[in-house]
Amino acid sequence: MLMLDLFGFGRRGRRGNGAPPPMMPRHAIHPGWPESTQSVTVNRSDGAGDMVLRLRPLVRGDFQDWQDMRIADQHILQPVEPTVMGDWEDAHSKRQWWQQLLQLRSAADAGTVVPLAIEVNGRFAGQLTLGAIQHGVGSDCWVGYWVHSALSGQGVATAAVALGVDHALQRVGVHRVVATYLPSNTASGRVLEKNGFRQEGYLHRNLHIDGRWQDHYLVALCDDDYSLSCIERLRHKGQVV
Repeated sequence: MLMLDLFGFGRRGRRGNGAPPPMMPRHAIHPGWPESTQSVTVNRSDGAGDMVLRLRPLVRGDFQDWQDMRIADQHILQPVEPTVMGDWEDAHSKRQWWQQLLQLRSAADAGTVVPLAIEVNGRFAGQLTLGAIQHGVGSDCWVGYWVHSALSGQGVATAAVALGVDHALQRVGVHRVVATYLPSNTASGRVLEKNGFRQEGYLHRNLHIDGRWQDHYLVALCDDDYSLSCIERLRHKGQVV
């Protein structure tokens, strides 16, 4: 019997750091998917050793780490993420994981989403998603992310967003990347600011977060805002190698 390897390209690209060749042609329907980014090294501020970080396609084998980390970090994630219907643990069951994974795979194959895992030293450490991708007169997408609390304050989120934005601009091929964050989520605001996002507006009650409609800052950057990529700018600042 033929066994379908649904969303299991974790075995693909295990050669080297899994990044596509620099001149690899982009897919006509879903550019940038499924691809991994280059690997970068982040120096830990606590002196506990360097961290090798990359983004790769989210795969079925990420379930247990995804569930464990998100349930443990409920107190951090629930106040800043879209409202979950029902119980938090139920929303992180294996059934819900498969449902989300298949929905993301379908959207990725259609070219509207790029769902990526944040990998640190070869282990799952969070997610970064490029969504609402469009090409043409309006060429843009949004970026969203979460990182396990054990890695908070170590530069992981900043480096992951840099890799994600570069992937959006260089491999997905959009002209503009946008993001939103709650006024109370100053840490996310700093991550985006470090990556060169500029504030463009204030959105009133635009997203249903943690049980109610909440305001967000709108930030963005374009592919011609800087002469260097996000990762190159972080390298110049000594934040990644």
